[in-house]
Amino acid sequence: MKNPKVEWFFGKQGEWQACYRSLRDIVLHFGLTEELKWGCPCYTNEKNNVVLIHGFREYCALLFMKGALMSDPENILVQQTPNVQSARQMRFINLESIIKNRKLIELYVEEAIKIEKAGLKVSKKTTSDYEIPEEFRTVLADNPYVKQAFDKLTPGRQRGYLLYFSGAKQAKTRMERITRCISNILEYKGLND
Repeated sequence: MKNPKVEWFFGKQGEWQACYRSLRDIVLHFGLTEELKWGCPCYTNEKNNVVLIHGFREYCALLFMKGALMSDPENILVQQTPNVQSARQMRFINLESIIKNRKLIELYVEEAIKIEKAGLKVSKKTTSDYEIPEEFRTVLADNPYVKQAFDKLTPGRQRGYLLYFSGAKQAKTRMERITRCISNILEYKGLND
């Protein structure tokens, strides 16, 4: 059933509006609850996220929250970045591609619902699975206060810092990032707090 709180998303101006409406019609056919999450239409089963509609400059997509568990026989699901562990996108560049692939889209949505109803979970990496850049290892070894504060951060905050530090290609840039973040770490804050 259509949720009035989500109508603005489908009524706003934009390149993907016809695609969004078509995807919405397909997903609503399955009796999922339509909600607004992260500024996008999100479809849930018993309050658990199943699939989300969103768009980017080059494409719009259905984002399957547990897409990593899906069989993907057509090999069309896309992992947005190497750091995305669970979600996978089915991308579209025009309305015709949605209309032409409606049955396939329905099969994927149906599988995503079955995965959610079965209570399956994606095995996610733990913080210890992430590489600690050498520069940050040195800082932690040389400064016990930074190490103690970093160890007390939530796993998500720790991963945020590690991904941010590792994202720099040059040692100099990694060190600049680490130096800028030390005060936040000492205050037990996350990267964007």
